[in-house]
Amino acid sequence: MTDVSITLRPVDAETVERVEALLKANDLPYRDVRTKPECFVTAFSETTFVGVGGVERYGSNGLLRSVVVMESNRGQGYGTALVGALEDRGRSNGVETLYLLTTTASAFFRREGYDAVDREVVPEPIQQTTEFADLCPNSAICLKKNLE
Repeated sequence: MTDVSITLRPVDAETVERVEALLKANDLPYRDVRTKPECFVTAFSETTFVGVGGVERYGSNGLLRSVVVMESNRGQGYGTALVGALEDRGRSNGVETLYLLTTTASAFFRREGYDAVDREVVPEPIQQTTEFADLCPNSAICLKKNLE
C-alpha cells in the first residue's frame, strides 16, 4: 500500500445524489444526508471521486459516519487517508473523542486505533442520534478513539 493524498470537499447539490448512491450501495445509512449535508464530505484524489465520510459533532464528542471508499479504489490506502482526514477535521473542530458503529468494518477501524466499547458508555447526545437510535442495527459494533 502506498501513501495516498486526498482532498475533502463538502457535499453539495452536485454531489449529494452520488453520495447517497454510494452509501446505499454499501448498505450504509444514507437517508439523512440531505438533512445533515454539513456533516458529510466527499474525498477526491486529484479529480477522481474516491469516497465519502462524515463527522457529527456533539460538544467534544463526535460520531464518525458512513465512511466508504469506491470499490475500484479499495486496498490502495484511501480508507486510511479518509479516516485520518476526518479525524483531523474533527480535532480542528474541538472533537476529542470519536465514536462509530459498524457491522462490517470492525477490523479496519481497529487497525486505525479504535477500540470496542459498550453502547451504554457512549455519551447521551450520540446515543440519541438517528444513526444510533434508528439507522444502525443493535448488532453493530461500537468503537471509540481518543483524538487527543
